[in-house]
Amino acid sequence: MSARLSTAIKIGEAARAILRKTQSFPDQIFDEDEDRSERRHVGVEPMLLALSMELALKAWFVFDYDDPKVVKTHNLIKLFDSLTPESQQRLDEEFKRSVAPVHLGWLYIDHSIRDILSHHQDAFTDWRYLHEAKKTMMFNHSAFEATLEMVLHEFGKRYRTEPVTPLSTF
Repeated sequence: MSARLSTAIKIGEAARAILRKTQSFPDQIFDEDEDRSERRHVGVEPMLLALSMELALKAWFVFDYDDPKVVKTHNLIKLFDSLTPESQQRLDEEFKRSVAPVHLGWLYIDHSIRDILSHHQDAFTDWRYLHEAKKTMMFNHSAFEATLEMVLHEFGKRYRTEPVTPLSTF
């Protein structure tokens, strides 16, 4: 197995682990009797989802270029733009097929993955430093999470893992 493949897979697995963790957070719908102070911090989930997307895009980069030295940025558009044109096109086509019609509605049918990534391009730093917010911050949770799931699913199609049984030595 090449170094790029194992590195990319490890990065992709880290992205999946963060996504699964955020999906385990309780919903923010409360009954009248529930203690609202138990509410999860408003910035944690968007920050972690953005970090997961960052890692997913970096996994694509490592796989595309056989180079573990990815762009050192948290900016999702810069990371997306660093992918090969073929990878960008593949992700955009799948986004338009599977995510946009369900999560953005028929009014947004012409929107691309770039629209979601652009809107949330600095989400990791913005939500991490919520106390320093200088702008109104909005996070489209359902569309972003669906986009992240799609990116990870498409990445998973790029390789196949096979169980290997070592030869025993006698």
